[in-house]
Amino acid sequence: MRRLRRLLQKRSIRWGEQAFVVEGTELVRTALEAPAAVESLFLAEGSAADPDVSALVSQVHQVGARVFELAPGVLERVAATVTPQPVMAVVPMLHRPLEAVTGGRLVVVCADLRDPGNAGTVLRSADAAAADAVLWCGHAVDPYNPKAVRASAGSLFHVPLVVCDVVTDALRVAAELGYRRLGAVARGGEDYAEVDWSVPTALVLGNEARGLPAEVRAELDGQVTVPMAGRAESLNVGVACAILCFEALRQRRRPSGP
Repeated sequence: MRRLRRLLQKRSIRWGEQAFVVEGTELVRTALEAPAAVESLFLAEGSAADPDVSALVSQVHQVGARVFELAPGVLERVAATVTPQPVMAVVPMLHRPLEAVTGGRLVVVCADLRDPGNAGTVLRSADAAAADAVLWCGHAVDPYNPKAVRASAGSLFHVPLVVCDVVTDALRVAAELGYRRLGAVARGGEDYAEVDWSVPTALVLGNEARGLPAEVRAELDGQVTVPMAGRAESLNVGVACAILCFEALRQRRRPSGP
């Protein structure tokens, strides 16, 4: 149980072991369908009597993973939430090399996002809009953070994830692979509805508070803005990601283009 607790609490442990924790029957089932190589499953005491949990245990046994039923109260002491799910699984990390985005139409580049809830929302929005990949760059929040995993609602297992140390290096490679690089900014960019999203595009999202740093802006081919009619200072980065990704999807679904 010490390992499970450390994987939930410490980024360095997750990355050192290249593994993370998935919580809840739905997310574990999504991991199995991905398929991700579920390593082990942990059950709260008595939860195996639930039909959904019992069916999940059978699936986990079929892939050769280990199943552990815990003593009363143990899962509650380990979990990162006030009301924990009755099951947790340890899963190997899923990220892919940058070359995996070759030939795509839309990739989302996260440059220094810090909030795990936003991280999960970006993954979920990119997945829902059929983005080809999400590039996770810089000193961003860990995409395998338990809150980010929960907020992704399973999309972490659907959309290819590429982890890059340096944002500018990733953008240069994206340009070499044929992507136009557009940075999302609160003001001053081209109206998102006027952009031709049929062009292969790397959509770059900045830090929630500071936006895109100067060195990242220097690598961009353009900037894009969602015009706001009200008095809000800016949009949440996850909301902005959803709007921009779905505009790209909308245009791709039109036979004649934008």
